[in-house]
Amino acid sequence: MAAAQEDRLVLAHRDGRAGRLVLNRPRAINALTHRMILDLHAALDEFAADPAVAAVVLTGAGGRGLCAGGDIRFLHDDAKLGGAAVRAFFRDEYRLNHRIARFPKPYVAVMDGLVLGGGVGVSAHGSVRVVTERAAVGMPETTIGFVPDVGGTWLLAHAPGELGTHLALTAERMTAADAVYCGFADHLVPLDRLADFTAALAEREPADAVREFAVPVGVAPLAGERAWIDRCYAADQVEEILERLDETGLTEAKEAAELIRAKSPTALKTTLAALRRARRLPSLAAALEQEFRVSCAGLADHDFVEGIRAQVVDKDRNPRWSPATLAGVTEEAVARHFAPAPEELGLA
Repeated sequence: MAAAQEDRLVLAHRDGRAGRLVLNRPRAINALTHRMILDLHAALDEFAADPAVAAVVLTGAGGRGLCAGGDIRFLHDDAKLGGAAVRAFFRDEYRLNHRIARFPKPYVAVMDGLVLGGGVGVSAHGSVRVVTERAAVGMPETTIGFVPDVGGTWLLAHAPGELGTHLALTAERMTAADAVYCGFADHLVPLDRLADFTAALAEREPADAVREFAVPVGVAPLAGERAWIDRCYAADQVEEILERLDETGLTEAKEAAELIRAKSPTALKTTLAALRRARRLPSLAAALEQEFRVSCAGLADHDFVEGIRAQVVDKDRNPRWSPATLAGVTEEAVARHFAPAPEELGLA
């Protein structure tokens, strides 16, 4: 792993007692390709077996974000062809998420800048999750006609009150303080301390480095919104959630309702069902198994390809959802996403 790696999309090397992993696709804000996922698996194999490695440290190159998600154009193009390669991508990605959660050594994720979708999957399941003050953490899947995955339904379902439901349906991003409050991160290390913090991990235990360099995270903006969020999002139908948001008379609730109404109706209803089911599941592994079924089924939805087209390919920001309304999404259409699949991940 010490060979020249400047052209590699995942850089991996040992630095003292730390195994360094750097996502190295900065022009795409380190969006994950299938090759990157396999490289991360291979690096974790080596680090787990190397007695000189006491902890793994994940960072992102380029300064704009740890990881903006998956390689969205690849997902779009392959889904149009049937999605076989995307299913393989999901399989290895979700197994990586599970592996990170169970990694036998401290796994330190530095969540700086954008940390979205797949970026959450490679960071928020780690044992030491550090955010900087410019972190923007979120699960944007409903915007592209999809459902939160990479263990996101597990994290969202276990956020305080109904904050996870709010974040999933609106696709809003969390601040650093929100990410800690919602259980996606643990500590705040300011940017002006970040280089010293990551350097210290070559010689020190992560817990010791955190004690020296982390600062109080402060009050999470979402904590002050709990009253109306918990009341409105406690409903088990998206239509009723929207009615409650409209009835509050609050500007914040009105803005949330507008965000939700712009999303894919199928994705909204399936997401809500996935979150409610995730609350009853026994483990992250079980949630990832459910997500694999939902994601693979979702590849056949019109809205997945259409959502990416509108947001990323053509960038007209005018998706034509089908069905176009919540009323048009039947219970059977939602249930189809949770049906037993021919292939499982084998985690639960």
